Amino acid sequence: MPASCPPSGPECPIDVPKGITKMTDVVSRRRAAAIRIVCALAAGLAFCLAVYLVLSAANPNGLISFSFLVILPAASTAFILGLADPFRERSRGFYVWTVPLTLLAAIVSVSMLFLYEGLLCIIMLAPIWLALSLAGGLLAWRCFGRRDDPAGQALRSSVLLLVPLLTMQAEPFVPLPVEEASVSRSIVIAADPSAIWPLAKGVGSILPTEGRWNLSQDIIRLPRPVSAHLVGNGLGAIRYVRWQQGLSFKEVVTDWQPARRLWWRFRFDKSEMDGWKLQDRHLMPDSTYYRITDGGYTMERLGPGRTRLTLTTRYRVRTPVNEYARIWGELFLGDVSSNVLAVIAERAEAPGLVAGVAR
Repeated sequence: MPASCPPSGPECPIDVPKGITKMTDVVSRRRAAAIRIVCALAAGLAFCLAVYLVLSAANPNGLISFSFLVILPAASTAFILGLADPFRERSRGFYVWTVPLTLLAAIVSVSMLFLYEGLLCIIMLAPIWLALSLAGGLLAWRCFGRRDDPAGQALRSSVLLLVPLLTMQAEPFVPLPVEEASVSRSIVIAADPSAIWPLAKGVGSILPTEGRWNLSQDIIRLPRPVSAHLVGNGLGAIRYVRWQQGLSFKEVVTDWQPARRLWWRFRFDKSEMDGWKLQDRHLMPDSTYYRITDGGYTMERLGPGRTRLTLTTRYRVRTPVNEYARIWGELFLGDVSSNVLAVIAERAEAPGLVAGVAR
């Protein structure tokens, strides 16, 4: 400050230290970048929500589509990054981890809190959504490389949103692949087939303490079986099965070989589907995309007092990602089957328990 100026004279400029000016500029840039990132995430989330609502209105099972499962997560992630980092200032980790994980966390939160999606559906969709979102982040990292063209980058990223919209229009004309799949689990029981056969026909009521711990029913919280009763004998007999949370269905016997083989086809009557509708609506057991068809027990005598009991469930899957769907089918149906087999083994090897519970 000049010596002739009074300490607070308005006619004399105040010298601001360069360090303070630089710090102020850094804070302003960081604030602007944070606002840009939040707005980009909000725009991407809003687009995903709009697509969800359109698909849900057009078809309750529309979320099981190539556009929603594969195209949308990649395109929306690239779109967000194009808006969030127009000057290409962020690291590769921001592109391939930070934004994809943040977007997935936001989608899961909104789905559970406001869209009332079932936990099972969210768990199944999360890995594929994350994988494709990471792919979108990597695409953005490689393609959005010009620091001097933020407007052009924003335009290019916005154009990406047209891709899922266009595939949504074309997808109804592309037939989905149909595959038959089966899940089998076995257990060796210290009992003869003749002692296991009555339990295969129907175990009666099942106590909450019976069965085996498994990921699907104890962590993911799939319902456990409550009872299984057989009405009739031979071909055409019906097993009435109940699960927790009010789920019920029938199994109509199609193969009857005492102490050797018991097979049935599943029947889901409309009068019994109200309980199922309380579950995830995209995973109904007789839907267009997933249908449980038949199953049953086979008994193989291994020696005196030893039998291998196998429970098989067959189903039909019709989705754009059948192999991925079969991975979950192997887990869920496998855990359910192992639990049922454990109940039968416990009772067959402890006849007093059979007499006290199975009736």
